[in-house]
Amino acid sequence: MSDGARRAIKGDFLAIDRLPFRVGRNSRSTNGRMAADNERRKGTVGQVNEAYLIEPALEKFHQISREHFLIDAEHGHFYVVDRHSVCGTIVAGKVVGGDRAGGRAELHDGDLIVVGTATSPYVFKFAVS
Repeated sequence: MSDGARRAIKGDFLAIDRLPFRVGRNSRSTNGRMAADNERRKGTVGQVNEAYLIEPALEKFHQISREHFLIDAEHGHFYVVDRHSVCGTIVAGKVVGGDRAGGRAELHDGDLIVVGTATSPYVFKFAVS
C-alpha cells in the first residue's frame, strides 16, 4: 500500500467485510469537517460506499471519484468494477474505465489497484486471507 493510500484510509489496511464492496471519495463535509464513519452508520448521512477514501479537498485534480469502484465476486473469482469514474482504475497494470466508461477486470491475490490515473498516489494491494 502506498503512503497516499494509507493517508486516504487513515490506516494500514482496509478489510472487505461484504460484497459488493464499494469505494469512493469522501466528499461530505460540514464546515470543512468530514462526516465521521459512525454518522454514516447511524444513517444521519447517506451512504453509497462501504469505504470512503479521503483526498485533500484543495487538490487541483481529483484522482478519486465519489463512486469510484467496487470489488465483487462471481463463481469463485474476484473482480474490480469501475463505477464510471472520471480517471479510471488500474488493476495489475490494466486500465479499467475512465472518462465515465466503466469496466471490469478480474482481481487476483497480490494485484495492485491504483485508484485513478497512473500518477495517482492511491495504490492498494489486494490480499485474500
